[in-house]
Amino acid sequence: MDEQDLSYLRSAIALAYEARARGQHPFGALVVADGQILAQAGNISGGPKGDATQHAELIAVSEASRRFPPERLARATLYSSAEPCAMCAGAVYWSRISRVVYALSEKRLLELTRNHPENPTLSLPCREVFARGQRRIEVLGPALEEEAAAAHLGFWT
Repeated sequence: MDEQDLSYLRSAIALAYEARARGQHPFGALVVADGQILAQAGNISGGPKGDATQHAELIAVSEASRRFPPERLARATLYSSAEPCAMCAGAVYWSRISRVVYALSEKRLLELTRNHPENPTLSLPCREVFARGQRRIEVLGPALEEEAAAAHLGFWT
């Protein structure tokens, strides 16, 4: 992981703070290829009227998939403020994105959310999801875990 990775990861964390400021769950993600941000999103799945499938990673991957060809996505990295869940890992896999860099681990997220009904943590690391596929996806993380955790402090109480 280099300084550019850390910079993009901090951008994902900033998107998580923006989502929180809108009353959404504090998660953010961006898809980057060839030094260009292809898509970015904050979470919009929180609250009683939210769509549970609208995780930041899924939104960003979906947008990038609609706008760019698979060959471009094959060179892309998903940067996420938290480890992608199984749903989001599946989206990464099917989109052909070849690399994931995340900040907050699923294990650390569970420590923060505990048994919150809006975030029933699924203990299935993205590395395990990707390991079942037919192509390799590089995964780096956790990194900047405490910076990412700060966006969650006091949110899940």
